[in-house]
Amino acid sequence: MIPVTLIMAITLDGKIAKNSQHFANWTSPEDKKHFFKISKEFGVMMMGENTFKTLPGVLPGRLNVIFSHKKAGYEEKDLKYVSGEPEKVLEELEALGYKQALLCGGTFLNSLFLEKQLITEMIITIEPKIFGQGLSLFDTEANYSLELKELKKINNNSLTLRYKIIY
Repeated sequence: MIPVTLIMAITLDGKIAKNSQHFANWTSPEDKKHFFKISKEFGVMMMGENTFKTLPGVLPGRLNVIFSHKKAGYEEKDLKYVSGEPEKVLEELEALGYKQALLCGGTFLNSLFLEKQLITEMIITIEPKIFGQGLSLFDTEANYSLELKELKKINNNSLTLRYKIIY
């Protein structure tokens, strides 16, 4: 099965958004540039329907895979709606020639992939914000160790961390 890397920006208090409709305009320009570069390198990015709705549209030059029970099976250029077990979606992506996949949220999908131990590494940008309340990176009980692979300061106040998950 192809490896999955979770990429997310979080606040210092671990929130990815204030709510499911919160547009990701709170992240730094450097984080956005980093996300676009990484997602193009991976060639495929997977997300839930609510997360997709917070984007300005289909990101060109990479396959946008959207998990949705309502629209599963719909496809157009650079866009594919899917439903069902993540393992089957990953097998289908592998059959299409992809060597890796990027997971871009939200909370429910992140948790589902983590529970099934499908995430091999995480790329997390920590932004200098505090929301207090909101959506967390995961909403499931977990107890995994991480191995820090890379740490970068992307501007005066933001860090990007790359971790390997140890199951």
